[in-house]
Amino acid sequence: MSQDQMVDIYILGKKYSVPESLTIMDSMEYAGYQLVRGCGCRSGFCGACATIYRIKGEKELKVCLACQTKVQDGMYLTQLPFFPGDKRQYDLEELEPNADTMMQLYPEIYSCVGCNSCTKGCPQGLNVMQYIAYAQRGDLEKCAHESFDCVMCGICASRCPANITHYQVGLLARRLTGKYLAPKTEHLQTRVKEINEHKHDLPLQELMQKDIDEIKELYNLRDIEK
Repeated sequence: MSQDQMVDIYILGKKYSVPESLTIMDSMEYAGYQLVRGCGCRSGFCGACATIYRIKGEKELKVCLACQTKVQDGMYLTQLPFFPGDKRQYDLEELEPNADTMMQLYPEIYSCVGCNSCTKGCPQGLNVMQYIAYAQRGDLEKCAHESFDCVMCGICASRCPANITHYQVGLLARRLTGKYLAPKTEHLQTRVKEINEHKHDLPLQELMQKDIDEIKELYNLRDIEK
């Protein structure tokens, strides 16, 4: 089919004909929906466009992110509201970077049945069950690295029979790793010292006085490290 070929999709049960080259998100806007809240590429949070869909004639329900998934003919879809994952309250200053901390805050990770539904559902292709296993063992650095690309869409948690909030576990591992385990970066410490000494106040003030077109031009012409 050509790029201009139209396909039929169903948004909340209503049929629309849209170009097959569009993503689900683009197709919803093409159909007249205004995505003005929530989604990261629409001035919200990345991961907020979690979508459930089924292809006409197939029984399986599938999950994806609407921003990176193209429409298919006969696609029935609906947006997945923010999944109410269990987020524990804690103070990083009072925590230790070990398995005991995970046990205290997220004991449900030890109820994992190994079904791998979390990994199968992840639109980022992360090995979610593996990083939960790292968290169980207290290997927080590996958990942090394995979960690094998580956008916290909640799809993994929505499919878990053990009620694990995987993305919150990964976030805690990354926070603990960043605070206690990762080596300090010399250039970051230097820049923080410079900020505290107000060495960057004047350039920032000059930037704030520029109009939006000037700022865009500066951004487009910036030096990019290789």
